[in-house]
Amino acid sequence: MAHKLDPMDLKQIISLHLDGFSNRKIASTLGIGRNTVNRYMALFKACEHDLVVLKEMDSARLDALFPLHTTIDNERFNALMLYFEKVNTARGHPGFTFLYHYVEYEQTHPDPYSYTQFMEHYNRRYAKTKGSMKLEHIAGHEMLIDFAGKKLHIVDKTTGELLSVEVYVAILPCSQYTYVEACYSQKREDFIGCTAHALSFFGGVPKAIVPDNLKSAVTRSSKYEPEINRTFKDFATHYNCVINPTRSYSPQDKALVENAVNLAYQRIYHPMRNMTFFSLQELNAEIKKHLERYNNQLFKRKNASRKELFQSIERAHLKPLPLTAYECKDYRRAKVQKIGYVYFSPEKNYYSVPFRYIGKSTLIHYTKSLVEVYYNNERIAIHSRNPAQGTYNTKKEHLSSSHQAYSDWSPDYFKRMASKHGENTLNYVSRMLGIGTYPETNYKRIIGLIQLHRAYTSTRLNTACGIALQTDSTSYKLVQNILKNKKDMNPVDDLKLNNTQSHIPPHGNTRGAKNYT
Repeated sequence: MAHKLDPMDLKQIISLHLDGFSNRKIASTLGIGRNTVNRYMALFKACEHDLVVLKEMDSARLDALFPLHTTIDNERFNALMLYFEKVNTARGHPGFTFLYHYVEYEQTHPDPYSYTQFMEHYNRRYAKTKGSMKLEHIAGHEMLIDFAGKKLHIVDKTTGELLSVEVYVAILPCSQYTYVEACYSQKREDFIGCTAHALSFFGGVPKAIVPDNLKSAVTRSSKYEPEINRTFKDFATHYNCVINPTRSYSPQDKALVENAVNLAYQRIYHPMRNMTFFSLQELNAEIKKHLERYNNQLFKRKNASRKELFQSIERAHLKPLPLTAYECKDYRRAKVQKIGYVYFSPEKNYYSVPFRYIGKSTLIHYTKSLVEVYYNNERIAIHSRNPAQGTYNTKKEHLSSSHQAYSDWSPDYFKRMASKHGENTLNYVSRMLGIGTYPETNYKRIIGLIQLHRAYTSTRLNTACGIALQTDSTSYKLVQNILKNKKDMNPVDDLKLNNTQSHIPPHGNTRGAKNYT
């Protein structure tokens, strides 16, 4: 195809020709093909206007006088355009290549174009010009975050193994103030930990955090309505901001952080290329040095550094950090068992909940230090996390009244109960508790003994226990019989229960112990 010149180029050709330049020298001076200059000079001479008049014409009129002149072979070109329609229908098919179709075109057409011209004409016919939008970034509005594609490394001191580590990058778009940190992985704990460190570094919280569609941030990606990871959503609630993931496969949505990653390669990775690190702490300490230098470097056009722009423009628009640091949460579902506990599977132990929730399905929220139990989005129990396996972690207020009483059973508890009914009752209960090596076996008898006061009053119970104390017995039945037979109300002063003398009066017909020797 012949080259069409801009009207300004035509005026330059005319000016140089009037100055006495040859066509060859004009072509050399303007970087235009000699044949093109020759062709336009021929057109100028054939024109009804002389060169001086042409030079003074405006661009629109000059363009109208000398339109594009093509040397295309129309039949050959038309055959190529028709073949391109066939090529376009096959573009969406897997394995498509232009080279394959060019070979086919070359074999089926008598006078084919070269492969270079084939692609040139195709790209002109189906040109895809994709514009780029200049985004205006509002101070304190967003924080863009991403992981670098290239990893750094640390050396294991014991094995000498080279361990790769991830590099986390966060940027405030308005000032381009940047934070960089190395971490072990892109897993949720490391990702959320790095994000918390970034917010602490900036000293405030933006309105939105803009992550990529990585699993630690997004449970299910979508171009229009992604599903945010529950833990990351809870993190955003703690910091009073929102999560706004970028669209899938749309790096232009976070172009600044992509550029910050590239700059991190230049300003941080490259200066450390010959250094060896034996721990993540050493690596991050070195990153911090280079990051400070990077943030203090002046922008050529703005005559200010990233840090200066942050301090003067963006910092005032950030929301304050929460008073407490965020602890990463995990979740488990559990049904409240009949005994009033939920089973916590990570450590195979149990935590109590109010007894009225027995049989209900709950959601356990847990951190490194706390275990919270929720029912219908309402927290019904909170415990300090106990790492010991197989334990029952109980709060007394969660138990029913009967269970609370049962949980209080102990020797001291029963002594306190007995003391309310008199000194004899206390002494008799103390004797009962002293029998055997396992006091729990006596608890039921003591409960029965103490409850006798309901039918016979505390005064009679205390008197009956005083009579029972004169024997060696620790029997509940003895006290019950004394009260039932009203022995406590008709005491026999001359007859002691522990007297060894026979209660049978002397008589001539009785035989004594000597008769049984």
